[in-house]
Amino acid sequence: MEKKLRLGIFGFGVVGQGLYDIIKTKRLNIEVKKFVIKHPDKKRSLPAELFHTDPDEILEDTEIDTVIELIDDADVAYNIVSKALRNGKNVVSANKKMIANHLEELVALQHEYGTSLLYEGAVCGSIPIIRNLEEYYDNELLHSISGIFNGSSNYILSKIFNENLSYKVALKQAQDLGFAESDPTLDVGGFDAKFKLSIVASHAYGLFINPDKILNIGIDGLSEADVRFAKEKNLKIKLVPTARKINDHQVILYVMPKFVNSESILYQVENEYNGVLVQAAFADQQFFYGKGAGGHPTGSAVLSDIAALRYDYRYEYKKHLTKVPSDEEVYTTNWNLKVYLRYKDESIIDQLGFQEIHERYASEDLKYIIGTINLHKLIEHRNLLKGDDVYIVEKS
Repeated sequence: MEKKLRLGIFGFGVVGQGLYDIIKTKRLNIEVKKFVIKHPDKKRSLPAELFHTDPDEILEDTEIDTVIELIDDADVAYNIVSKALRNGKNVVSANKKMIANHLEELVALQHEYGTSLLYEGAVCGSIPIIRNLEEYYDNELLHSISGIFNGSSNYILSKIFNENLSYKVALKQAQDLGFAESDPTLDVGGFDAKFKLSIVASHAYGLFINPDKILNIGIDGLSEADVRFAKEKNLKIKLVPTARKINDHQVILYVMPKFVNSESILYQVENEYNGVLVQAAFADQQFFYGKGAGGHPTGSAVLSDIAALRYDYRYEYKKHLTKVPSDEEVYTTNWNLKVYLRYKDESIIDQLGFQEIHERYASEDLKYIIGTINLHKLIEHRNLLKGDDVYIVEKS
């Protein structure tokens, strides 16, 4: 039976305002009681008495049964969410970094206190991938989940490949539109996509993986030479997180830029849109497409979680609960990848330990190698892959 929810919302930025805009247009049994914000002097479009700066205004209010966490600071968000769960309040969060870093503990808190934490808005904006993994694919054998998880990076890459903009100009456009932060490192460095991949892996394979153990290569090292190489081959570069089951018991996870051709469904995913590709044993290949950045797309996902809480919905973490020792999947980094590596210093080839070299090219302004390398080696030497003099792209 539907019940009325009384909300306390942390944050009134792009997503918080987008959520409130959507709530106003709906006839839902929901009351927004309070906001907690960081900057009390900032001009707001709502009455001042709704806004507070003390988290306990929400966390200790016994009338508020549902906490909505929409702030940027992952550490503060964790304190808010964990205290809310302990205080018997259900929570909706869009903070992928906080969730990825603390998911195992947050799941335990839910079980201990009988509360529910939902976070569809933390992964791929408007695309309902978490709910589908929980409900539709709960008994399915998943071969892989990959795609475009970060709208900011995809917007930049779209402008580079479709409009011939430079990386700096495309990034500035993304920032001006609110798709990228003033410090875009989380997006363009592949960290945002890695946090989302870690969360997806938990629901797809029953794995709690510390994001620090997952390789993330972003697009911030992309050069004009790399773009030119791709265009000469009629390829585009997309930032693609990948979770793949490589045998009966092992799963690999990594985030890397990838060359895609016109036959790939990801080739046509442009601008701030996301696309999630699921390869399953019985359902075969399925594709989810939608906006991955912006206040209203993410706000719609948050509202979907709020609406589900009216009916006491919670994630069951079925892939964790149905595991048996003989069938348990484990995370591994022992997997070979075919890559393109642009470089200047010859020593990096030996340090990375290429197992096979398929193609090698050297000129005054470009040196690259195409070959096979072990994922573990890339993680071990990830610091070598930073800077303007080196860039790596997965090659099919």
